[in-house]
Amino acid sequence: MSTMQEAPQRTQTGPIEGTKSVRVPHTPTAVRIARRTIGADLTTRGVSRLVVEEVEAVVSEFVANSVLHARPLADGCVRVRWKVKSGAVEVEVRDGGGATYPKPVRKSLWAVRGRGLRIVRSLAHEWGVQDERNGRTVWAALGGPSRRRRL
Repeated sequence: MSTMQEAPQRTQTGPIEGTKSVRVPHTPTAVRIARRTIGADLTTRGVSRLVVEEVEAVVSEFVANSVLHARPLADGCVRVRWKVKSGAVEVEVRDGGGATYPKPVRKSLWAVRGRGLRIVRSLAHEWGVQDERNGRTVWAALGGPSRRRRL
């Protein structure tokens, strides 16, 4: 017996809507994997190049921060999930949480690190952090306001 899945539909005025996720290893290579995976999917869905580039930058920052500052999920991975709806892209990265809370650091000319979440804040329509029982989720909405604060 075979089952049929309904194909995602392109809206009359925008890209193909839908949700997708990927689990990437909790290693530095996760940044490249997540960026390429989400970029290819959003391009295929017809999301504008500008929004795709912004999402890639935000996902890269979130995954890099997860690998540097947090624990992996129980399976040793980080989950990246995204949703295209009403012309906006909502993205979230979930990990096992860490000792520090993700927040933009104060502006400094001499700092070698710490600019990433300031960049996220400037690109995203809105973004936030949710601590949960078994981890932490960092999320952002790009290309327009989020309809939901969580995917």
